[in-house]
Amino acid sequence: MPVVTIKALTEETFDDFAALVERNGGMFAGCWCTKFHPDCAEKGQGVETNRERKRRLVSEGLAHAALVYDGGSAVAWAQYGSPEELPSIQHRKEYLATAERLPDYRVPCIQVERGRRGQGLAATALRGAVELIAQAGGGTVEGYPHDTGGVRKKNSSFLYNGTRTMYEREGFTYDRPKGLGNCVMVRLVDAAVSPQVGGPSAGPQGRQ
Repeated sequence: MPVVTIKALTEETFDDFAALVERNGGMFAGCWCTKFHPDCAEKGQGVETNRERKRRLVSEGLAHAALVYDGGSAVAWAQYGSPEELPSIQHRKEYLATAERLPDYRVPCIQVERGRRGQGLAATALRGAVELIAQAGGGTVEGYPHDTGGVRKKNSSFLYNGTRTMYEREGFTYDRPKGLGNCVMVRLVDAAVSPQVGGPSAGPQGRQ
């Protein structure tokens, strides 16, 4: 298993994040992982505007993600943030109609480098996001993966937030369906006693 490192998305790591996105064609029509952020005048203005918007949000502390590094290159990420930071989730109307309360954090998107998929790096990215949330004080965390019934029915490029079984392996529990084929998974994350992110991780199965 590869030995990887988790780092937070910051101004210092933005160029590594950008290189990953650019190597993979901007991800989903060049969205630059801005889709779930609040609406603004920049939204829908094109790929380059999305890139600069993401940089601005990161510099303002309004965009968060766990980056998975293999050596000096970022190869995966898991986006996370508060509902205020990431309000525009998929199936939002249905989600709000069935929600008893909003979480402290949500994980709306996980992506892995093309050519590195199927190696467990999505789970590593999710684990990294949970660790960063723990360092920030913890709380209730939701994810919205695809509920495939344990069967890989879709091309992995369309699994933009992993699968239900992956979340279950990472300590999340099923809450309810969301949209066609997605679901809400929940985990209560305790505050971290001491920092852990930033050191090496023994691959996708190295930190259970």
